[in-house]
Amino acid sequence: MIRFRHTDGAPIGNLARTLLLAWAMFLISGFALAWSLKPDPRGFGTHQQIGLPECSIRLLFSRPCPGCGMTTSFSHFVRGEFVEAGQTNIAGLLLATLCVLMIPWSLYSAIRGTTWLVEEPMMLLTVLIVVIGSIALVSWLLAIWRNA
Repeated sequence: MIRFRHTDGAPIGNLARTLLLAWAMFLISGFALAWSLKPDPRGFGTHQQIGLPECSIRLLFSRPCPGCGMTTSFSHFVRGEFVEAGQTNIAGLLLATLCVLMIPWSLYSAIRGTTWLVEEPMMLLTVLIVVIGSIALVSWLLAIWRNA
């Protein structure tokens, strides 16, 4: 069961504290990268600005993949264009929101030495992954259905 507490969370050791600090820096770097990219007006393909290839699924099947528009969504998100981020990829908007919330949570938990407000972080993370993954899958199926 996921429990939120307003007192101490689960105690964490030095390795976990270091990993939380590294995770926060990784997330900050990801948002900085998203800021440096201009959202592609097509709603996908923004990742190509950093040298990544076009989506293989889109190339092979002329259909979007579940991740299509994720980078574009993050790029809109960092600019405060939340409606556009959601229209581009709703799972991207939710993931960006989760990531931005994880930065202060990770930093504060690392400083405290306990997981802030969360007694079982792995259970919560698992639930969040399943929920966001399910939303990505449903929105992908809807996109395919609309374009069929």
